[in-house]
Amino acid sequence: MACIPLFASALSGAERSAETTAPPFRAPPGTAPAHPRVIGPMVFDNIQGLLRVLLISALAYAWLVVVLRLAGKRALSKLNAFDLVVTVALGSTLATVLLSKDIAFLEGALAFCMLALLQWLVARLSVRSAWFSDLVRSRPRLLVEDGAFRPDALRDERVTRAEVEAAIRKSGIGRIEDVGAVVLESDGSLSVLARSDRAYTVLGSVAR
Repeated sequence: MACIPLFASALSGAERSAETTAPPFRAPPGTAPAHPRVIGPMVFDNIQGLLRVLLISALAYAWLVVVLRLAGKRALSKLNAFDLVVTVALGSTLATVLLSKDIAFLEGALAFCMLALLQWLVARLSVRSAWFSDLVRSRPRLLVEDGAFRPDALRDERVTRAEVEAAIRKSGIGRIEDVGAVVLESDGSLSVLARSDRAYTVLGSVAR
């Protein structure tokens, strides 16, 4: 009977050894066990993060309004491709400043100022230099002239007849014969001019 305690002792020792040497359980690949400590930070991290977003949102928004006010109405225009790039970059910078803890407010404020300054310089040089203007701004293109489509222009600008016809309908004209000109502007919009007996004087800068 003395061997029974010895056997039980050896068995318990083997169990403890197996517990210490056995590898921890891992979920099968492709599965993620739901755990409160994993899900929690996705919804709420800490109160300091929320307070930072509230404070930086107010500061960044106010500073962006000031920068745009000083830069003038041209800052948010889309007269050329660079204007569109600046508009998108301002929104992206604002979002990054609000949500990224790695970007300080002063860094974001400086980025706003630099984007507005670059936009002002490009606009200034475009006014002073025709060569620079052609470099950053594409020329408008005539797609329809005197009620007739211009297939070469449509093909070069990758515009379909259906898209041109939709713009004509939006302008309130129901017949292609009543259209004097359709111009693809530098910002990608379509301008429709009704047919007239008098010569157009606004197509001088339009490429054919």
